Amino acid sequence: MSEKKRVLMVCLGNICRSPIAEAVFRNEMNKRGLQHQWEVDSAALIGYHTGKIPDNRALSTLKENGITNYSHRARQIEQTDFDKYDWIFGMDHENIKNLKQLKPKNSQAKVELLGSYNSSGDPIIRDPYYDYNSVGFQRVYEQCLASVTAFLNKYSS
Repeated sequence: MSEKKRVLMVCLGNICRSPIAEAVFRNEMNKRGLQHQWEVDSAALIGYHTGKIPDNRALSTLKENGITNYSHRARQIEQTDFDKYDWIFGMDHENIKNLKQLKPKNSQAKVELLGSYNSSGDPIIRDPYYDYNSVGFQRVYEQCLASVTAFLNKYSS
């Protein structure tokens, strides 16, 4: 059996978009029985929220969509992540710009927009952190689900 393929979801603080993307990926992976093929985690570009659990609105959105067994503590991306992961997904163009600046020259990790796999929607997964309600979090969930589904359809055997 070959080594697992590894995916890292990244956003600014690792408490909104990237944890939702990680939970969606893990849920889809488990539903398809692909635990032996894939590994997923999430991280932040900045360490401001390190050690914190995801935003309550993110956790509520996951629960409302049937993902009830997710737990995560925010962490900041490290240089070693660029060697450990095969794909590192940013949520918007600023994330991608920062990830490409951090990426070591000899790293084989592919840095891509997660939303680029969602051919029927906006490739930018907007940060809902400063929203007053959960509407933006539901939109993040839907974008992540469409993107992760398309990605796994393309790369899972």
